[in-house]
Amino acid sequence: MFPREYRGVAFVVGLFLVVQVGALALVPEFAESGYQAVENPENPVNSVVYVAAIVAMTGLMLAAFRYDFDWAIRLLIVGTSAWLSWYVFSALVSPLAAAIPAIAVAVGLLVHPEWYVIDTAGVLMGAGAAGLFGISFGLLPALILLAVLAVYDAVSVYGTEHMLSLAEGVMDLNIPVVLVIPLSVSYSLLDGESASDEAAGVGEKAEAAAETDAERASADEGDEDAADTESTDGDNGPVESTEGGDRDAFFIGLGDAVIPTVLIASAATFSPAADLAVPLLGVNLPALLAMVGTLAGLLVLMRWVIQGRPHAGLPLLNGGAIGGYLIGSLVAGVPLIEALGLAGFF
Repeated sequence: MFPREYRGVAFVVGLFLVVQVGALALVPEFAESGYQAVENPENPVNSVVYVAAIVAMTGLMLAAFRYDFDWAIRLLIVGTSAWLSWYVFSALVSPLAAAIPAIAVAVGLLVHPEWYVIDTAGVLMGAGAAGLFGISFGLLPALILLAVLAVYDAVSVYGTEHMLSLAEGVMDLNIPVVLVIPLSVSYSLLDGESASDEAAGVGEKAEAAAETDAERASADEGDEDAADTESTDGDNGPVESTEGGDRDAFFIGLGDAVIPTVLIASAATFSPAADLAVPLLGVNLPALLAMVGTLAGLLVLMRWVIQGRPHAGLPLLNGGAIGGYLIGSLVAGVPLIEALGLAGFF
């Protein structure tokens, strides 16, 4: 691994941590404000509905790219970014005042979608979305969601590969469905080659991107198929941009950061484990070890990506989150049946 790539991996880990910690910080405020999206967060059907929505959105985006409605997808994602940013800012200031920075995020994406603007919007979207879904998905629905999306990611990357077309369509839109990880101070997403050219060579898929959640383009979640970068699936894993030490940036799907964090936020909200003494955060041992497990999966994923091995991201990331959560639950003294969210069914 080249020194620049070490820095890139550190940056990726930092962005994931910001999304995770941000979601945990937002959970109490979201819950108090009544932002729960469903009436019964313990209902497993919620997960089925969400997965169905992801599949439907994937189809709509593919159709939009086929019939030259790229502009509609761009406006949709920019609008979603402003909406989720408003939720985040409203936890800090009044709802009216929160509209100002939320609109600024949208304007920035439309006028100057440089990598730091995209990453800022992506982190805001990721923390907001994970926090909202975390308080809306109980433990069982969250576990089902992560397990199903991990399988879906693997199938779309290693099986159908239908996300490659989606990734190609999303790559050059410069929207926060991917996190951009520059490997040099002078890197610019807006100068030089297009993102798709830079990431061309990806061998993975990008699935979550299709979901409006994350999709990446270059290689990460969006996956392209090219030979040098790697990507993953829609809510999936990372990608890079060129080969060896010559790559200029990594690209990782926003969904790869969001989906595992849903379980982290859910554990902090619904697990019976006692809270830890962490300033400003309502976090317990199951949520903390779910964070550790996610980051462990991320490091393995990034190592494979750097070695030029395309790989679906969610199997590793979600698997790490679930494994860490279950270990944390058992160490905290939570019976397995409660940790799995099954106690109410017996």
